[in-house]
Amino acid sequence: MGFFSRIKNGWNLGLTSLQTISENPKLLAFPFISGIALVAACITFFGGFVLLFGVEYDQWAEQAFGEYMGYVVLFIFYLLCYFIIVFFNVGLVHCARRVFDGEEVGFRDGIEFASSRFTTILNWAVLAATVGVLMQILKERLGFLGQMISGLAGLAWSIATFFVVPILAYEDISPMDAVKRSAELMKSKWGEAIGANFGFGILFFLGYIVIAFVTVLLITMVNPVVGIVAGIVMALILHAALSAAEIVFITATYQHLHNDPVGRFDGDTLDSVFMPKR
Repeated sequence: MGFFSRIKNGWNLGLTSLQTISENPKLLAFPFISGIALVAACITFFGGFVLLFGVEYDQWAEQAFGEYMGYVVLFIFYLLCYFIIVFFNVGLVHCARRVFDGEEVGFRDGIEFASSRFTTILNWAVLAATVGVLMQILKERLGFLGQMISGLAGLAWSIATFFVVPILAYEDISPMDAVKRSAELMKSKWGEAIGANFGFGILFFLGYIVIAFVTVLLITMVNPVVGIVAGIVMALILHAALSAAEIVFITATYQHLHNDPVGRFDGDTLDSVFMPKR
């Protein structure tokens, strides 16, 4: 199958994911609440230090604590962010899986399930935060070379951890084993390269074009404040919908691997998204 055929299939899978979201709008609560929690965490974490020390983001940690303590503070911040993101994503995975099984779902169901995986999620957040800090150190210490290395490492990490969230949700293994398990699934089933971007990148691009057009239209024909506010709201909705849709897609792929129900998704199309190992 050619590259453009994979892109077409990826586009269709993205639309199927959005259709699943539209039929189960409660799933949108997870990215919305996660986003609010992240914003609150950033304001609380960074805002407090800026008010206390009167310095910019890239200076306050070092000035307040010293260079190495700055990395400790950065680790704590990463830990908090990763925990919030994965906690709500685990809840979304659980609800998506129930949707595929034809069950009714609610936001509370996902939160209760994610809470039952609290320790597992926290352990994963520790590992992810450690990786994040190490990549940041590479960027700062090695300059351009460090940026290249961290960029490649980040790409490899993203591919290797593709299935980590559903694995954390349903497989009783350690964070490192979850990474290994996810990487093994990618390698054994489809090889090491993803043959398409699942259509989500295209959907983001088209969505932001529409948002930009509507925003400019409202600014010029109605009111600048109305246009800006409407643009921000539309961008938040787009990000929440596509973030939820991507997690739904990952859940469907994980389900397909285990021959479990995948709702409206087609198994052959799920297979075709990935480039077979040669």
